[in-house]
Amino acid sequence: MALSPGARVRLAALCAVTALLTVLAQPQASADEPPARTVSGWLPYWDQEGGYADALRHASQLHTVSPFWYQAMAADRIDGHPGAGDTRIIDGLHQAGIKVVPTVMETMGPGVLAEILTDPHSRTTHVETLLTVVRARGYDGIDIDYESIAPTGEDGYLGVRAAYAAFARELCGRLHALGKQCVLTVSPQTADTGRIWDYAALGKAADRVRIMGYDLHWSGGAAGPLASPQWYDDILRHATALIPADRLEMGLPAYGWDWVPGGRTRHVTWKEAEALRLAKGIAYQLDPASQTPHFTYEEDDSVRDVWYQDSLGVAADLPVLRRHGIRNTTLWALGFEDPAVWPVLGRV
Repeated sequence: MALSPGARVRLAALCAVTALLTVLAQPQASADEPPARTVSGWLPYWDQEGGYADALRHASQLHTVSPFWYQAMAADRIDGHPGAGDTRIIDGLHQAGIKVVPTVMETMGPGVLAEILTDPHSRTTHVETLLTVVRARGYDGIDIDYESIAPTGEDGYLGVRAAYAAFARELCGRLHALGKQCVLTVSPQTADTGRIWDYAALGKAADRVRIMGYDLHWSGGAAGPLASPQWYDDILRHATALIPADRLEMGLPAYGWDWVPGGRTRHVTWKEAEALRLAKGIAYQLDPASQTPHFTYEEDDSVRDVWYQDSLGVAADLPVLRRHGIRNTTLWALGFEDPAVWPVLGRV
């Protein structure tokens, strides 16, 4: 039976009210709720299968994986490490919904990279060489981790700093024209470190600037924590004044160092550090100041001092990241980490 015009109006009104009540009944996100954290990670070529399996286990949390695959040798030469460009790994990560942005690092002799960057012709040649790498495997972009320019002397550092910024603008512009991402990895910048990087210029050029938030104490110095909340606060107060927070990615350590006075410092992953601690029967302890785990043990009549990072240490650092609006993190490196760090990073 056909409804009267009045009945049709009342029915339409009833449907509208029902729809509104249904919407209101749904859980609503708070306008003040921060966006979810993103996690990226470097994949070490020396443990490629372990890192790859780790990435697939945590695919739901991973934004980008950067296989540590390439090394710049000259303006027109980039070599691959063992396993570089493995299409099985690239395809597997893509199928898991993870972007693949390989890292290019370099260990050129003193001044060599600076010469490439400060010469416009050599710089463009190098950009073209990098683009060839990106096109060769259908990568989503590239991550540049060039560190040999960091100790540039007082006389030359301003010129090298400007040249690296020019290189970043040229490379990132060309990548963006191809629809690819440009990621730049830099050392932390504080009052007395990291001066070689023009943070403001790099932040304008790149999609993400990765700050290596580790090695507060490193293999070449005295024993101590690799990171601390206080150090992160210092780094991020400076960085966020120059680079938008959503373009910053804070690098978190998943490893440590095993020092001995006057002897060789050993690199240890979280897994290796914990296995050593348990084998020595040493109780777990956190350093009160840095909130990072550490322990000492005896070997060959010497006392060795181990500092490393785990999920509790990361949990102590995250409030600092939140306070500075940093939601993007990256791990050095996949397969090194405390498995408990993943649920910690999953918290908003």
